[in-house]
Amino acid sequence: MPSKPVPVESSQNWTFLSNHAHVLVCVAKNPDVRLSEVAELVGVRERTAHRIVHELIDAGYISVKKVGRNNVYSVDLEKPLRHPLEAEHNIHAIVTPLLKKVKRS
Repeated sequence: MPSKPVPVESSQNWTFLSNHAHVLVCVAKNPDVRLSEVAELVGVRERTAHRIVHELIDAGYISVKKVGRNNVYSVDLEKPLRHPLEAEHNIHAIVTPLLKKVKRS
């Protein structure tokens, strides 16, 4: 089960990553995550999470297969980032560090 996001103070109305990146991280952390869970974790409506997932599937960043009644997602970590400033890097550079648990002292 994915951990709950840290509450964002009301004065903070932006983040460093886009909703698309947040969805990628959710799927990478938990390949059999439900879109309702993705929506809750990202802070968007389920319909928005569904749209983002399908955009990522259409662009080749995520693939999906049916296992029984559930969807299981996979992230292509070798796909390049889309913006020209980051195009020399791949998804691996963004997602992998966010998958590791950080020890805090």
